[in-house]
Amino acid sequence: MTLEIKICGLKTDEAVEAALSAGADLLGFVFFPKSPRNLSLDEAVRLAGPVRGRAKIVALVVDADDETLAAIATRLAPDLLQLHGHETPERVAAIRAATGIAVMKALPIADRADLERVPAYAAVADRILFDAKPPKTAEALPGGNGLSFDWRLVVDLDPGRPVMLSGGLTPETVAEAIAVTGVSGLDVSSGVESAPGVKDPARIRAFIANARAADRRRASSRGSKP
Repeated sequence: MTLEIKICGLKTDEAVEAALSAGADLLGFVFFPKSPRNLSLDEAVRLAGPVRGRAKIVALVVDADDETLAAIATRLAPDLLQLHGHETPERVAAIRAATGIAVMKALPIADRADLERVPAYAAVADRILFDAKPPKTAEALPGGNGLSFDWRLVVDLDPGRPVMLSGGLTPETVAEAIAVTGVSGLDVSSGVESAPGVKDPARIRAFIANARAADRRRASSRGSKP
Protein backbone atom coordinates (compact mmCIF):
# COMPACT_ATOMS: atom_id res chain seq x y z
CA MET A 1 0.00 0.00 0.00
CA THR A 2 1.29 3.45 -0.94
CA LEU A 3 2.35 5.57 2.03
CA GLU A 4 0.04 8.54 2.69
CA ILE A 5 1.46 11.65 4.33
CA LYS A 6 -0.63 14.33 6.01
CA ILE A 7 0.73 17.73 7.01
CA CYS A 8 -1.59 19.23 9.61
CA GLY A 9 -2.10 22.65 11.15
CA LEU A 10 -1.28 24.75 8.09
CA LYS A 11 -1.83 28.49 8.41
CA THR A 12 0.06 30.22 5.59
CA ASP A 13 0.23 30.16 1.80
CA GLU A 14 3.94 29.37 2.03
CA ALA A 15 3.37 26.30 4.19
CA VAL A 16 0.53 25.08 1.99
CA GLU A 17 2.65 25.38 -1.14
CA ALA A 18 5.61 23.67 0.56
CA ALA A 19 3.41 20.71 1.49
CA LEU A 20 1.87 20.47 -1.96
CA SER A 21 5.13 20.81 -3.89
CA ALA A 22 6.81 18.22 -1.67
CA GLY A 23 4.06 15.73 -2.41
CA ALA A 24 1.85 15.62 0.69
CA ASP A 25 -1.29 13.55 0.19
CA LEU A 26 -3.47 15.28 2.78
CA LEU A 27 -3.40 18.83 4.18
CA GLY A 28 -5.05 19.56 7.50
CA PHE A 29 -6.68 22.75 8.79
CA VAL A 30 -7.41 23.10 12.49
CA PHE A 31 -10.65 24.47 13.94
CA PHE A 32 -9.94 24.52 17.67
CA PRO A 33 -9.59 27.92 19.39
CA LYS A 34 -7.15 26.65 22.03
CA SER A 35 -4.66 25.53 19.41
CA PRO A 36 -1.88 27.79 18.07
CA ARG A 37 -2.82 26.32 14.69
CA ASN A 38 -6.45 27.46 14.83
CA LEU A 39 -7.92 29.10 11.75
CA SER A 40 -11.12 30.92 10.98
CA LEU A 41 -13.35 29.26 8.42
CA ASP A 42 -12.73 32.15 6.02
CA GLU A 43 -8.96 31.65 6.28
CA ALA A 44 -9.24 27.90 5.75
CA VAL A 45 -11.46 28.29 2.70
CA ARG A 46 -8.93 30.65 1.11
CA LEU A 47 -5.92 28.47 1.92
CA ALA A 48 -7.67 25.35 0.66
CA GLY A 49 -8.23 26.83 -2.80
CA PRO A 50 -4.91 25.61 -4.29
CA VAL A 51 -5.20 22.29 -2.46
CA ARG A 52 -8.39 21.03 -4.06
CA GLY A 53 -7.61 18.55 -6.78
CA ARG A 54 -3.95 18.25 -5.73
CA ALA A 55 -4.33 16.73 -2.25
CA LYS A 56 -7.11 15.82 0.15
CA ILE A 57 -8.44 18.55 2.44
CA VAL A 58 -8.86 17.61 6.09
CA ALA A 59 -10.77 19.62 8.70
CA LEU A 60 -9.67 18.90 12.27
CA VAL A 61 -12.27 19.55 14.98
CA VAL A 62 -12.48 18.83 18.70
CA ASP A 63 -15.93 17.97 20.07
CA ALA A 64 -17.49 20.37 17.56
CA ASP A 65 -21.20 21.08 17.67
CA ASP A 66 -23.57 20.43 14.78
CA GLU A 67 -23.66 24.07 13.68
CA THR A 68 -19.87 24.25 13.40
CA LEU A 69 -19.69 20.98 11.50
CA ALA A 70 -22.43 22.04 9.09
CA ALA A 71 -20.62 25.32 8.33
CA ILE A 72 -17.34 23.49 7.68
CA ALA A 73 -19.06 20.91 5.51
CA THR A 74 -20.86 23.55 3.46
CA ARG A 75 -18.15 26.16 3.02
CA LEU A 76 -14.91 24.18 3.11
CA ALA A 77 -16.29 20.88 1.77
CA PRO A 78 -13.35 18.86 3.11
CA ASP A 79 -12.56 15.37 1.91
CA LEU A 80 -12.19 14.21 5.49
CA LEU A 81 -13.29 15.31 8.96
CA GLN A 82 -10.71 14.55 11.64
CA LEU A 83 -12.40 14.12 15.02
CA HIS A 84 -9.82 14.77 17.69
CA GLY A 85 -11.94 15.11 20.82
CA HIS A 86 -13.94 12.81 23.08
CA GLU A 87 -16.45 11.85 20.40
CA THR A 88 -18.13 8.53 21.17
CA PRO A 89 -18.62 5.91 18.45
CA GLU A 90 -22.27 6.97 18.33
CA ARG A 91 -21.29 10.60 17.81
CA VAL A 92 -18.81 9.63 15.08
CA ALA A 93 -21.53 7.73 13.24
CA ALA A 94 -23.96 10.63 13.62
CA ILE A 95 -21.45 13.16 12.26
CA ARG A 96 -20.70 11.00 9.27
CA ALA A 97 -24.40 10.53 8.52
CA ALA A 98 -25.27 14.22 8.96
CA THR A 99 -22.42 15.65 6.88
CA GLY A 100 -21.93 12.89 4.31
CA ILE A 101 -18.18 13.36 4.74
CA ALA A 102 -15.71 10.60 5.56
CA VAL A 103 -14.35 10.74 9.11
CA MET A 104 -11.04 9.90 10.74
CA LYS A 105 -11.19 9.34 14.49
CA ALA A 106 -8.10 10.14 16.51
CA LEU A 107 -7.47 7.74 19.38
CA PRO A 108 -4.94 8.72 22.07
CA ILE A 109 -2.59 5.88 22.98
CA ALA A 110 -0.41 5.39 26.04
CA ASP A 111 -0.61 1.65 26.74
CA ARG A 112 -2.16 -1.53 25.39
CA ALA A 113 -5.43 -0.94 27.26
CA ASP A 114 -6.09 2.09 25.07
CA LEU A 115 -6.36 -0.23 22.06
CA GLU A 116 -9.51 -1.87 23.44
CA ARG A 117 -11.60 0.95 21.95
CA VAL A 118 -10.33 0.43 18.41
CA PRO A 119 -12.99 -2.05 17.18
CA ALA A 120 -15.90 0.17 18.24
CA TYR A 121 -14.48 3.17 16.39
CA ALA A 122 -13.33 1.15 13.39
CA ALA A 123 -16.95 0.07 12.94
CA VAL A 124 -18.09 3.67 12.34
CA ALA A 125 -15.05 5.63 11.11
CA ASP A 126 -13.42 5.56 7.69
CA ARG A 127 -9.92 5.92 9.14
CA ILE A 128 -8.24 5.59 12.51
CA LEU A 129 -5.46 7.90 13.73
CA PHE A 130 -3.23 6.71 16.55
CA ASP A 131 -1.81 9.67 18.48
CA ALA A 132 0.07 10.02 21.75
CA LYS A 133 -2.15 10.53 24.79
CA PRO A 134 -1.73 14.15 25.94
CA PRO A 135 -0.31 14.96 29.37
CA LYS A 136 -2.81 15.50 32.17
CA THR A 137 -2.54 19.28 32.39
CA ALA A 138 -5.12 21.97 31.83
CA GLU A 139 -2.98 23.48 29.07
CA ALA A 140 -2.54 20.25 27.13
CA LEU A 141 -4.01 20.03 23.66
CA PRO A 142 -5.62 16.81 22.43
CA GLY A 143 -2.91 16.63 19.76
CA GLY A 144 0.06 18.52 18.37
CA ASN A 145 2.03 18.24 21.60
CA GLY A 146 5.12 16.73 20.01
CA LEU A 147 4.85 13.62 22.18
CA SER A 148 5.26 10.04 21.08
CA PHE A 149 4.01 6.70 22.36
CA ASP A 150 5.44 3.21 22.16
CA TRP A 151 5.03 2.54 18.45
CA ARG A 152 5.40 -1.20 19.05
CA LEU A 153 1.86 -1.19 20.44
CA VAL A 154 0.36 -0.83 16.97
CA VAL A 155 2.63 -3.23 15.09
CA ASP A 156 0.52 -5.65 13.04
CA LEU A 157 -2.69 -4.07 14.34
CA ASP A 158 -5.32 -4.26 11.62
CA PRO A 159 -8.62 -2.55 12.48
CA GLY A 160 -9.97 -3.12 8.98
CA ARG A 161 -9.63 0.58 8.19
CA PRO A 162 -6.75 2.70 6.91
CA VAL A 163 -4.53 3.76 9.80
CA MET A 164 -2.43 6.86 10.31
CA LEU A 165 0.28 7.37 12.93
CA SER A 166 0.88 10.66 14.73
CA GLY A 167 2.73 11.90 17.79
CA GLY A 168 6.43 12.72 18.04
CA LEU A 169 7.04 12.42 14.31
CA THR A 170 9.81 14.61 12.90
CA PRO A 171 12.10 14.52 9.87
CA GLU A 172 14.61 12.84 12.19
CA THR A 173 12.29 10.12 13.57
CA VAL A 174 10.01 9.32 10.65
CA ALA A 175 12.21 6.60 9.16
CA GLU A 176 12.26 4.73 12.46
CA ALA A 177 8.48 5.07 12.81
CA ILE A 178 7.95 3.51 9.40
CA ALA A 179 10.42 0.72 10.06
CA VAL A 180 8.94 -0.15 13.46
CA THR A 181 5.23 0.10 12.73
CA GLY A 182 4.80 -0.62 9.04
CA VAL A 183 1.85 1.80 8.98
CA SER A 184 0.60 3.15 5.67
CA GLY A 185 -0.17 6.68 6.87
CA LEU A 186 1.66 9.44 8.75
CA ASP A 187 0.28 12.66 10.24
CA VAL A 188 2.69 15.39 11.37
CA SER A 189 2.15 18.87 12.78
CA SER A 190 4.49 20.15 15.51
CA GLY A 191 7.36 18.05 14.13
CA VAL A 192 7.64 20.32 11.09
CA GLU A 193 7.42 23.62 12.98
CA SER A 194 10.01 26.18 14.06
CA ALA A 195 7.69 27.37 16.86
CA PRO A 196 4.18 26.35 17.98
CA GLY A 197 1.87 26.95 15.04
CA VAL A 198 4.68 28.16 12.74
CA LYS A 199 5.33 25.68 9.93
CA ASP A 200 8.88 25.46 8.57
CA PRO A 201 8.82 24.78 4.81
CA ALA A 202 12.29 23.21 4.95
CA ARG A 203 11.20 20.77 7.64
CA ILE A 204 8.03 19.94 5.70
CA ARG A 205 10.12 19.07 2.66
CA ALA A 206 12.62 17.09 4.75
CA PHE A 207 9.88 15.13 6.50
CA ILE A 208 8.22 14.09 3.26
CA ALA A 209 11.53 13.27 1.55
CA ASN A 210 12.71 11.16 4.50
CA ALA A 211 9.36 9.38 4.74
CA ARG A 212 9.31 8.53 1.04
CA ALA A 213 12.88 7.25 1.19
CA ALA A 214 12.09 5.07 4.20
CA ASP A 215 8.99 3.73 2.46
CA ARG A 216 11.04 2.80 -0.60
CA ARG A 217 13.52 0.96 1.61
CA ARG A 218 10.64 -0.87 3.28
CA ALA A 219 9.19 -1.89 -0.08
CA SER A 220 12.59 -3.00 -1.33
CA SER A 221 13.15 -5.06 1.79
CA ARG A 222 9.80 -6.78 1.39
CA GLY A 223 10.49 -7.48 -2.25
CA SER A 224 13.87 -9.07 -1.50
CA LYS A 225 12.47 -11.60 0.97
CA PRO A 226 12.15 -15.17 -0.38
